[in-house]
Amino acid sequence: MKKKKIVIALGHEALGTTLPEQQEATRRTAKAVADFIRDDYEVVITHSNGPQVGMIHTAMSEFCRIYPEYTATPTSVCSAMSQGYIGYDLQNAIRTELLNRGIYKTVSTVLTQVIVDPYDEAFYHPTKVIGRVMTKDEAEEEEKKGNHVTQVDGGYRRIIAAPKPVDIVEKDAIKALVDANQVVIACGGGGIPVLSQGNKLQGASAVIEKDLAAGKLAQLLDADMLVILTSVDKVCLNFEKEDEKALDTMTVAQAKEYLAEGQFGEGTMAPKIEAAIDFIDESAIRSVLITKLNKEGTELTGGMGTLIKK
Repeated sequence: MKKKKIVIALGHEALGTTLPEQQEATRRTAKAVADFIRDDYEVVITHSNGPQVGMIHTAMSEFCRIYPEYTATPTSVCSAMSQGYIGYDLQNAIRTELLNRGIYKTVSTVLTQVIVDPYDEAFYHPTKVIGRVMTKDEAEEEEKKGNHVTQVDGGYRRIIAAPKPVDIVEKDAIKALVDANQVVIACGGGGIPVLSQGNKLQGASAVIEKDLAAGKLAQLLDADMLVILTSVDKVCLNFEKEDEKALDTMTVAQAKEYLAEGQFGEGTMAPKIEAAIDFIDESAIRSVLITKLNKEGTELTGGMGTLIKK
């Protein structure tokens, strides 16, 4: 009998922010991942990287400010660093949890590049704030380099584009590892955004919504289910209003209707719903679960969350 394939997208709460928080959070997350593996699922994991890549970007920018003789670190390289940093803790935590349960599987992190369209509308309207707070003079220097900045409390910060994922460069490698019965961590932080230029891949000054990348990954792997772990138990209508309503289930048609009504926040719940719609498409088999990982990191699917199906 063919095993069911599941892609699990880990949000910020499943990872933490600081190094000690991340190590503790990944231990909890590993329990939920191990539950799926125990139940004989083929598991692929992707994750957010917001605080981590922000920390790396700030550190590298500060390093270049102090030592101007060094070349500035591109956003795409910072993203690659975050994949290694988070993947290291995740794969070790999952490996330990599996061995503690007597399960012997290799856990691998794949440094993953995601192709974006150079003509994506997002490049003309950057929205994602990154890096440290800068002075007006520093902001002007960034603009001279061709970068975009925006005014924030206390100064200025860089803003970059968030284009949609078009394809995943390492998809065949990921498929091969899954077929070899390995647990795979891929597309961390939405993947490293790259532009395809003939035979060359050029890093893009952008970030990709990790939920959209998770949906694309699940689609390309022909997964049966996409689980998106976030900061709320269920998807809600009229979120944080007096008439807030939590949803146990939702059809793709309803998801499209609610999205068009503006029920879901841009950059928060909206990308998760978009990912669910794109992944399920016309399939009567695929499903998406959006939920919150509990404190112990167990009992992930026991009636929790919002289940989306055709």
